[in-house]
Amino acid sequence: MKVQANGACLCGAVRFTVTLPTLFCGHCHCSICRRSNGAASVAWFGVAKDQFEITEGQDWIAAYASSEHAVREFCSSCGSSLFSRSSRHPDQVEVVLASMLDPIDRVPEAHVFFDDRAAWDVTEDSLPKLGGITGFEPIQAEVA
Repeated sequence: MKVQANGACLCGAVRFTVTLPTLFCGHCHCSICRRSNGAASVAWFGVAKDQFEITEGQDWIAAYASSEHAVREFCSSCGSSLFSRSSRHPDQVEVVLASMLDPIDRVPEAHVFFDDRAAWDVTEDSLPKLGGITGFEPIQAEVA
């Protein structure tokens, strides 16, 4: 039996489902995620493209090319950040975890682009802190 989880934007104009299992889940601290979501970090999860379906509101989705390889999609009615797609990973969709109405099969497992975090971001949990050029290399957090 396939297990599906539903998600939506703030106003409900855009609705979608993901079929579990997910590929990963983590907190991204890169400056693009911070600015596009107005937050210290954004919890994203990845799912295979064929396990993702927009069920309502396709016409409400707007897109913005935030880098040479990534496009971010959001609701043009309420502004909710929803998805990201990258030419580096064309077979997957990244989904903002906070847009989910149902639980998924994992919680955030790491912090990525941690060395690019905002100076005021105090993150003291025990999750792995990754960074470097790729954003996914092990790093040591600075000690205050």
